Amino acid sequence: MTTKLVVVGQGYVGLPLAVAAAEHGYQVVGYDTDESRVKKLAVGDSFVGDVTSRRLGAVIDRGTYRASIDTEDLDAFDIAVITVPTPLHEGVPDLSYIEAAGRALAARLRPGATVILESTSYPGTTEEVLAPILRDGSGLEPGADFHLGYSPERIDPGNPEWTFETTPKVVSGIDAASLERVRAFYADIVHEVVLAKAPRVAELAKVMENTFRHVNIALVNELATHAEGIGVDVWDALEVAATKPFGFMRFTPGPGVGGHCLPVDPLYLSWKVERASSKRFRLVELADELNNAMPEYVVRKLTRGLDRRHQTVTGARILMLGLAYKPGTGDIRESPALPIAKLLIEAGATVRFADPHVTEEPGIPGLTQVKPDPEEVSRAHAVLIVTDHDEFDYEAIAASARYIFDCRHRLPLSKDIESL
Repeated sequence: MTTKLVVVGQGYVGLPLAVAAAEHGYQVVGYDTDESRVKKLAVGDSFVGDVTSRRLGAVIDRGTYRASIDTEDLDAFDIAVITVPTPLHEGVPDLSYIEAAGRALAARLRPGATVILESTSYPGTTEEVLAPILRDGSGLEPGADFHLGYSPERIDPGNPEWTFETTPKVVSGIDAASLERVRAFYADIVHEVVLAKAPRVAELAKVMENTFRHVNIALVNELATHAEGIGVDVWDALEVAATKPFGFMRFTPGPGVGGHCLPVDPLYLSWKVERASSKRFRLVELADELNNAMPEYVVRKLTRGLDRRHQTVTGARILMLGLAYKPGTGDIRESPALPIAKLLIEAGATVRFADPHVTEEPGIPGLTQVKPDPEEVSRAHAVLIVTDHDEFDYEAIAASARYIFDCRHRLPLSKDIESL
């Protein structure tokens, strides 16, 4: 008997899950409310770098995957996984997408079915928010009549080694039977499953993972802003420190943080802590402040570099390399490149960007996409490396550029190549 799987949300998290399950024999409906997205997926056009159009087309041709915007296609599901966004609005978690997904599934929930939440949220979301919606909309009792669990997404877009299938999958359930159903599902499609004692444990683990990264990136970013003043190259110090085989994990400075995790997830934890205890999570708040300040720091240093070359930022021609928030992906959500571009344009610079992965419009007036050919590079008063995609020919860029400000330390420093 074929198991019907519904994956609610077909973005960077939901599509890899849906396609992997379809490849393993599940009958998958990839549901999304974005009509343009569904139309692309229906014809095998993938916009997610980790899922090629060829791979998507194969499961469509096999008949194990179809994209849909029609809620009737959610009927008679055996398993449903919710992979919808959980944004912040003025520092407050917005769970409206989870709530809407829960209501849509509740209307079609049958005894014995399984619902799994993957969207990142604060500890307690599965049991305090989703469970009541499913209960009220279906008349069924979580645990007694249907299974419910939480399994945090661990997608790292553009990472060829740690994919959806190879990254250990944390799973949890509201009771022993739910845990077993959730475990069995993921064991079919990933290499390793890790059991959490309860959904709250898995929810906290997820935000803890990203808070760890957020805080440590903030640490090295602040070090980068101070190292010059004490006469030390922070990159040299990091190289030396990274030789310690224990007690140290290398993080590197950059122009800020982006994507769907780091700028959001730690603040979910901070919000929950303050609401539960009336105490502020000061370390998270400080890390957020430090990382958010990096785009302005980049613009200040770039402006000083231009000044030393007798060029004001007003009227300067700037070529930004990379607009995505990380190498190997076209995801520009919360990318630090966006505020950098805005600040430079507001200062009177002409800004162009090159990014081989970005196909969507960034939505910044005056920001133009170009190819980083020798003519474009040589015409720029400054080349700003924001995202160090491997596709860029750094040797050729260095040969043609007048001045390079390298936020990622991809090139060796020289009189015309500076870094954070």
